[in-house]
Amino acid sequence: MVQKTYYKTKDYCKVKFTFNVENAETVEILGLNSDWANSIIMSKKKDGSFTAELSLPKNSEHQFKYRVNENEWLNEPAADKEVANEFGGINSVIVL
Repeated sequence: MVQKTYYKTKDYCKVKFTFNVENAETVEILGLNSDWANSIIMSKKKDGSFTAELSLPKNSEHQFKYRVNENEWLNEPAADKEVANEFGGINSVIVL
């Protein structure tokens, strides 16, 4: 799930990512701001879900994927849209 909080006086949007996947020890977000080299490590909650909050620029689009347990790539089911990537797969997209 992706929750967006817009501020009238700010040039960014606060975005909260929540992802739940069975048997996950770690979940990371990759690709935001076109940065596929550095991941955002999500925090594991007591209920087993993973969350991360960050600020992203307004009026922008960001492709991303979740990486689970350092080897499984998954998409966000509630993404704004999906696009094909150069590896023959699909990336999730958030539109702000």
